[in-house]
Order: sequence, then structure tokens, then C-alpha cells
Amino acid sequence: MQESSVIQHFLQQGTRESLIEGILENLEVRFDARDLQTVASALERIDAVQRLRRLRREALQTPSLAAFEQTLGLTEDVDDNGSP
Repeated sequence: MQESSVIQHFLQQGTRESLIEGILENLEVRFDARDLQTVASALERIDAVQRLRRLRREALQTPSLAAFEQTLGLTEDVDDNGSP
């Protein structure tokens, strides 16, 4: 049984890494973003594969990089006038 849980851990870790890589690639391509270190660090702190899957979809649909960063809680919510 122990071996099975170790295998599951590595499979989940591989899935997480693949999802994070996909999210970063989507953001880079969509928004010509080069410096995504802050986003990458925030994504690395997320353990839940389901949340990363939702964020991958969000990265495909979000209107801007700033909006995605807001989803991650990296920036303050701003109103239509640009004020927090």
C-alpha cells in the first residue's frame, strides 16, 4: 500500500507542475508577458489540482493579466476609475 501512495504523490505532483506550466504559458502568449515570477510563485503555493485546473481555464478567458493577478489575490480590486 505504501508504494501506491508514493506513486500517487508523484503523479499528482507531475499534474500540478504541468498545470502551472500551462497557466504560465497561456498568460505569456495571450498577454506577451515576460516577467511572471510573482504569478508563478503564487501558483506554486497552490496544492489543490482542481483549483489549478480552474485557474488554467481562467487564464484562457481572463480579459487581462491584471485581472488574473487579481483572481490570485496579488493585486487590489480596482473600480472602473482605477481607484482601489
